Amino acid sequence: MKRTILFSFHEKYGHIGEYAGYEMPLWYKGVIPEHIAVRERVGVFDTSHMGRLLIKGPQAADLLNYVSTNNYSQLEVMKAQHAFFCNSNGGIIDDFLAFKLAQNEFFLVVNAMNHEKDIEWIRRNMRSFDAVLSDLTEKVPMIAVQGPLSPDTLREIFGDKVVEIKHMRSSWFSFNGVKILISRTGYTGEDGFELYLFEEGERKTLDLWDAILEAGREFGIEPCGLAARDTLRLEAGFCLYGNELDEKTTPIEAGLRFGVKFDDREFIGKEALLRQVREGVKKIRVGLRMTERGIPRKGMSILKNGREIGYVTSGTLSPLLKVGIAMGYVPPEYSRVGERVEISIRGRLAKAEIVKFPFYDKRRYGRKRKTNP
Repeated sequence: MKRTILFSFHEKYGHIGEYAGYEMPLWYKGVIPEHIAVRERVGVFDTSHMGRLLIKGPQAADLLNYVSTNNYSQLEVMKAQHAFFCNSNGGIIDDFLAFKLAQNEFFLVVNAMNHEKDIEWIRRNMRSFDAVLSDLTEKVPMIAVQGPLSPDTLREIFGDKVVEIKHMRSSWFSFNGVKILISRTGYTGEDGFELYLFEEGERKTLDLWDAILEAGREFGIEPCGLAARDTLRLEAGFCLYGNELDEKTTPIEAGLRFGVKFDDREFIGKEALLRQVREGVKKIRVGLRMTERGIPRKGMSILKNGREIGYVTSGTLSPLLKVGIAMGYVPPEYSRVGERVEISIRGRLAKAEIVKFPFYDKRRYGRKRKTNP
């Protein structure tokens, strides 16, 4: 079992569990208070279990353009893009974010469970591309600060410049002499930042973690575990690999076409994805909200008039809404918002309806909220 550089803190204050081969904090105070802290104030996560890769060289963009679904040739320096590694059938090997650090240098953040698989996939398809792949996962710790008060928290440490970072962009900063890349993306639905320490050292990482907790104290910051991270992304309608995404599911079926750019270049899986765009799909990802009591869970059947039509990929009791919510796949003819369905919960058919993402009111919560916390 692997441990991140912040494990001493997690072991002292958190409830530890296994995820993707790491001993990670599942929660500290509890899922609900941590979830609400991020929705209403600010929370901090250790995300160092995720994979971090660097591709650089004269043909780094060409390599990424071939092995993934988005086009990196025209991406601005310090900006990020979402994309997928797909197999020849369009199935998702992994989804990832790539930051363009320099003209021929890209920093990738990939899913923890797919870290080794992604490295193998890239190397297998590097062909004669003039590029070098490096694994920075154990060398570059990663911390996420999420919530509507995350800008105020990080301003205490890095000054006003950090607040000027726009969504899906990044910039370089320094903390006690440590070189830090800070991006503004978020996996909770809320405004949020990710901090990557490009210098090794347990003490430096712990110092930054402690500084974030101290800076956020006046804003009600909470250290948060993986359980709250999961409920937050589900409320926002964000996918998790192994649940909504896998090698038998395409970005088109998952409703994530924004990460696929159909242009003149050739990329692995392009023909299969184009075929789905032209001919349609047999399943599509939807949001489900319970209209009667019940908590949907992964693997449960979705039914219409007693006939099974699909399956749940993620489900929980929403800490914010206090109602069961889920994501799943159904045929397109049953994907209309307002469609009434049932979910088989422990042998009982419980009523639900198809809803839009996110599950919460965007005027009150989320990155584009209209109200202040």
